[in-house]
Amino acid sequence: MEYKLLGKTGLQVSSISLGTWQVGGGWGQRFDKRQAKEILHQALDRGTNFFDTADVYDDQQSEKAVGQLVKENRNSIHIATKIGRRINPHIAEGYTPDILERYVDEALFNTGLDELDLVQLHCPPTPVYDNEKVFERLAAIVKKGKVLNFGVSVETVEEAEKASAHDVVSTVQIIFNMFRQKPIETCFPTLKEKNIGVLARVPLASGLLSGKYKRDTQFKKDDHRQFNRNGEAFDKGETFSGVDFEEGLKAVEELKSLFDQTDHLFQYAIRWILIHDVVSTVIPGASRPDQVTSNIKSLELPTFTLEQMEAVKDIYNRYFKEKIHQLW
Repeated sequence: MEYKLLGKTGLQVSSISLGTWQVGGGWGQRFDKRQAKEILHQALDRGTNFFDTADVYDDQQSEKAVGQLVKENRNSIHIATKIGRRINPHIAEGYTPDILERYVDEALFNTGLDELDLVQLHCPPTPVYDNEKVFERLAAIVKKGKVLNFGVSVETVEEAEKASAHDVVSTVQIIFNMFRQKPIETCFPTLKEKNIGVLARVPLASGLLSGKYKRDTQFKKDDHRQFNRNGEAFDKGETFSGVDFEEGLKAVEELKSLFDQTDHLFQYAIRWILIHDVVSTVIPGASRPDQVTSNIKSLELPTFTLEQMEAVKDIYNRYFKEKIHQLW
């Protein structure tokens, strides 16, 4: 495992960490405590020291499972959780300072911890970024010792830049992968200049970049890859990174040819993200322990050649840039 500094948090985190939306359930599966424990411990055994969760994952069960792991290994691993998506309706007016502090207190209760390493606002509506009272309360929570660092999980590059304008914001979590390259030319320079830690999420475009899907691949009805392709439940960009499924499959075939790789394209997709030094950690999910190991093996790949980097950029430009670049 490799470790990098997470911006101004001062935390040294594994460059490949674990996102826990799928741990023990999610995406059409019921939560399974035993499966969650196996996945989390596999990540720990392979050197992962940073675990990203949220209070909406499996109705707080994921947060509890990660909290238990952190309690057992408090001096060696770090937890990041997210709050805000439980606000219903999910509108800017619902993001009141009192509600957010209540969610922090509930996260402390769920995890059983005295303090949280990182708490992130969970894709708040854009007007929230201009609400100074919200960020003043976050700073007050830090002073109380409940949270060491605050960050924001964002949908757009513009939101990333807005978030970075607040002193209390130490990290930005953003969708970044071979199919979503806009951050390179927009918010990444700003985040690097301000020493904001970058967490790259949805690294495999909801599995598209695994290279394992076909046109006839079926997803369960309560899997977001089935019900949210057009943004029916939440931001469309969260599902397949907002690209058309069949167009994504065509682009994947070109990527397979580029790397002469039919079985492990996902490792090249993760390695590509880490070539960008502004990224502190990438947080792929896993629904089985072996997926954790396979993801971490991405670090064994050599860096890409200039020709390969240009080819990945060209595939993005031809298939997706005109259609999605302006959206996020």
